[in-house]
Parts: sequence; structure tokens; C-alpha cells
Amino acid sequence: MNINIRTATEQDLESVYELLIEFAVFHGSSDKVYTTVEQLKRDKDLFQCLIAETDDKRIVGFASHFYTYYSWSGKALYIDDLYVTQHLRKQGIGKALLDAVVQKAKDNNCFKVRWQTSNWNHNAIAFYKAYGAEIDEVEINCDYVL
Repeated sequence: MNINIRTATEQDLESVYELLIEFAVFHGSSDKVYTTVEQLKRDKDLFQCLIAETDDKRIVGFASHFYTYYSWSGKALYIDDLYVTQHLRKQGIGKALLDAVVQKAKDNNCFKVRWQTSNWNHNAIAFYKAYGAEIDEVEINCDYVL
């Protein structure tokens, strides 16, 4: 199976949203998804996303991301979510998505790419370590919901 990695278009957002819900269910957090397809479309200038697409145009993975700036290191690309549908994992799709995000960061003169993963997701942690990422076990996420 060949996989094409490309930037998501507005026409892709319903399929991306279905995967986003699948990802939330995988995390046991489907009740925490507040976005809708309509919101993703309205926020298309902010919602940047690369997708993994099969030869038959089926979207099987995505990496949502955005640019940010860290006062200690400068411009960076932050991966909000990286997800591959469960039955197609361990086939190089996640790596292809991560490679594409890293290349985008390099092309845009970023200092680093940052993301987070759940401490219970041992497969993801092993994948990121094998990729060469530094795993920080010190920082704690803080959210203030408006």
C-alpha cells in the first residue's frame, strides 16, 4: 500500500474529524472533544494539518500542528495530534507523517518540533524514542479552559 502525505484541504476535514474522534476514543476522552467539522472549516487558517492518504484516497492518519515561539529557543512547530488509524499502525505511516512535519519545520527555519504524549501510551513513547526524540518526564501540562 502506498501512502501519500499532503496538506489537508477543506474537503478533507470531515474525514480528519472522524479520525480525531477515533483518536479521542482511543484516549478515553471523547467527552473532551469540543470542536466540530464546521469549526475546523471556520478555523482553516489556524487548523494546519497533514494527512496520510491511501492510493484509493482514504485518509488513514493525520498530524495537526501549528507554529509557536519559545522564549528560550525561538520558532518551533508544535504537533497537537499525530494519529494513525489502529489497524494500519506499524506500517510506517506515523513515521511518514512525523517526517513530513519535521521537514516542514526545517523548511520554515524552526529550531525544534515539540509535542506531547500520554505517559500511559508506551507504544507512542517507544516510537518517539526510536525516532530520536527527547522524552521530558519533568514538565506538567497546564490548561485554563475559558
